[in-house]
Amino acid sequence: MITYWSWWGIHPAGFLSTVLAPLHMSLSLQDIQRIARLARLAVSPEEAAGLQHQLNSIFGLIEQMQAVDTAGVEPMSHARDVHLRLREDSPTESNLREKFQAIAPAVENGLYLVPKVIE
Repeated sequence: MITYWSWWGIHPAGFLSTVLAPLHMSLSLQDIQRIARLARLAVSPEEAAGLQHQLNSIFGLIEQMQAVDTAGVEPMSHARDVHLRLREDSPTESNLREKFQAIAPAVENGLYLVPKVIE
């Protein structure tokens, strides 16, 4: 089974450690205000303090996740081993081409004729 990660040749642990490696940091109130300004959000000083705590908690969680050794873990596309039920590939409708062409305004050699729209 080809997963998203293996198709792109990326292992999740390798990807996260590469992208998030220098993440041993916490955001300051100035960082929060700058992010809010870049996102065009109006953030009060009280809201900024709450956001600072929430984002620093998220960064702490990311650091904990990076500490886990996932070297022997096979990448998955879904948390559960889910497989799609496949149906037999067989036609379900008969060919109704001649019936449709019989009611078409103009047909020639099995093709529908339409008015010219581009000069």
